Amino acid sequence: MSAAPSDAFSTGGPRPVAAFSRIGEENAFAVLARATELAARGRDIVNLGIGQPDFATPPHIVEAAVKALREGHHGYTPATGIAPLREAVAADVHRRLGTAIDPGKVVIVPGGKVTMFAAILMFGEPGAEILYPDPGFPIYRSMIEFTGAKPVPVPIREENGFAFSAEETLGLIGPTTRLIILNSPANPTGGVTPKAEIDALVKGLEKHPHVAILSDEIYDQFLFDGASHASLLTYPDIRGRLILLNGWSKTYAMTGWRLGWSLWPDGLFEAMRKLAVNCWSCVNAPAQYAALAALTGPQDCVAEMVAAFDRRRHVVVEGLNALPGVSCTLPKGAFYAFPNIAGTGWSSAKKLASALLEEAGVATIGGPDFGIHGEGYLRLSYANSEDNIRKALGLMGDFLQQARPA
Repeated sequence: MSAAPSDAFSTGGPRPVAAFSRIGEENAFAVLARATELAARGRDIVNLGIGQPDFATPPHIVEAAVKALREGHHGYTPATGIAPLREAVAADVHRRLGTAIDPGKVVIVPGGKVTMFAAILMFGEPGAEILYPDPGFPIYRSMIEFTGAKPVPVPIREENGFAFSAEETLGLIGPTTRLIILNSPANPTGGVTPKAEIDALVKGLEKHPHVAILSDEIYDQFLFDGASHASLLTYPDIRGRLILLNGWSKTYAMTGWRLGWSLWPDGLFEAMRKLAVNCWSCVNAPAQYAALAALTGPQDCVAEMVAAFDRRRHVVVEGLNALPGVSCTLPKGAFYAFPNIAGTGWSSAKKLASALLEEAGVATIGGPDFGIHGEGYLRLSYANSEDNIRKALGLMGDFLQQARPA
C-alpha cells in the first residue's frame, strides 16, 4: 500500500530522497500503539490486532540465551550466522520436510522482514514488476514501491478458500516480471494453498525461467483440519531461483527476539551475504544460541501452541458467524480469522475497525490494510486467550447491534 509523504518530508529541514515517501506501514503496529495508549488511559482493551502469540518463550530457549551470555558469547558472529545454527536449520528442514538443503546457503537474519527487504531490493527497480498476494502482508507492497518497481497484486479470493490460483498468478507474469512472492499458510487470511495448486504453479513457471520466487513460509507449522503444507523447497526444478523465508517468531513465541532464517540459491547467496555485512553485521549472538536450543530441543511446546490455536480458531469463527451481518470461513492455517463484514452495512472495513477499537474496546485490523482486495473484511488474530476472544466477540456483538453503520 502506498503512503503519502509524512509531514517531516514537507518541512524546511533535511529531506530523504523521494523513495522514502513511498514506504508504507504495517498498520497492526499503529493499532497496537493506539490500543496501548487507550489502555494506559484506563480503558479496557482486548487486542486481537497484533499477530503475536500470547505464550511465553519456552524456558529451555530462554535459558540457552542466558547460558550463552554467561559463557561469554558477547561478540560478533559470522554475518550469515553461527555454523551450528545454520546446520540445525538444515537438519530441521530435513526432519520435517524430508528435503536436504545446504547449510552453507542458510542466512540467519534479525526477523522475517529482513528476507523480504533483501529479496525485493535485489529484484525491484523502475521498469520491473513484482507479483505479491493481495490481501497479503503489507510490507510486500511497501518495499516493492520503495524500490520503484511496479507492484502487481495477485488476488486472494474467499471463494477460492483464500488460496492463490496458479492459473491467475501465471496469467499476471509478463516480460518485466522479476519476482513472485508467495505466502502459505497466509497472513491475513489463514488460507492454505493446496499442493495441486502449487504443482500447477511450479509447472507453469517452466515457461518463465527469468522469474525468481520468494516463498514466505513463516506459518508452516500452524496447520489445522488435516491441511498439509507443500513447501516450495520440495520442488527441485525451481531450487535455483527460490528464496525461502522462515524463522522462530511465530513457531516458538519469539517475536521480540527478532530471529529469522532464509535460504538462498547459489546465484543470490553472495549478494545476500554482502548485504548482511553492510546492513546489520550479524544477528546478536545469545539470540542465535536460543534459536539453536529451539530447533534441537523438545518440540512439544510447538504442538501445545498449535493445539491451543486450534481450539481458539473454533471459538473465534463460531463467534464471528453469530454476529449480525458477519460471515467467516474456517481458516486452515496461521492464527488469523478474516471475516467478511459486507452484511453489517459498514461501507469501510477500516472505519469499522477504528470504531470497534475506539468505542467497543476491541482492536482488529481493517482488511484494506492488507491490500485493495481486503475491503469488506477484518483481520482478527486469535493468538490471544479464549477468555479474551469470547469477551471481544461479546463486545463486538453489542457494538454491531447498537451502532449506526458508517
